[in-house]
Amino acid sequence: MARPRVRLVVTADDFGYCPRRDEGIVEAFLAGTVTSVSLLVNGTAAESAAELARRHSIPTGLHANLTEGRPVGPARHGSSTLLSPEGFFLGKMGFREALASGDVALPQVRKEELEAQLSRFRDLLGTAPAHVDGHQHVHVLPGVCQVFAQLLQASGVHFTRLPLERGVGSCAWLEAPARAFAITVERDARAAVDPFSRHGYVLSWDIAWPTSQCDLGHTGEWGEELIVMWV
Repeated sequence: MARPRVRLVVTADDFGYCPRRDEGIVEAFLAGTVTSVSLLVNGTAAESAAELARRHSIPTGLHANLTEGRPVGPARHGSSTLLSPEGFFLGKMGFREALASGDVALPQVRKEELEAQLSRFRDLLGTAPAHVDGHQHVHVLPGVCQVFAQLLQASGVHFTRLPLERGVGSCAWLEAPARAFAITVERDARAAVDPFSRHGYVLSWDIAWPTSQCDLGHTGEWGEELIVMWV
């Protein structure tokens, strides 16, 4: 019996972070090793990255960011639970700590930033994103995943990413802090399956994600042997 066909999706995150990184991503896309990109609309090179995506017809999604840099939405004009006193996002771990302690107002996540990032994406690309995922996996965090799923439904976006990576806890080559973070992300992703598949337990919306992912434990380790193993 023939094996079922598998679609391999290789998404380069952080498009728009800086010009040098973007050059490498475009080079990889043109070489056929990257199939799509996720754009940071608050990145320092977001505008030039959007131009590159249009020029080379790169399938582009939104890399929703709640942890790094400055916001693009209303939060930048005043105080917000999403920001430090200096007006920056709280950082990868800072946001998680604030969320866990109840210091993040979830309505602000959507109204003050995620909706603004979607609007900014449309302004830059002239179209809706092909997919939406989260910078540093914020979209699978408890509470945030429900807000995120609701936003996907309201915006007509059908594709996201859930970092369900088998065996990530056994990646001995990862240093302890990185391995602990990867395990936590994978745990959060499993808990987020229900909100994404049901959208608040209502089976009326189709949000799809890849059936497997290779990312958390293999950053910087990609090669033909690893790809064949996972596929």
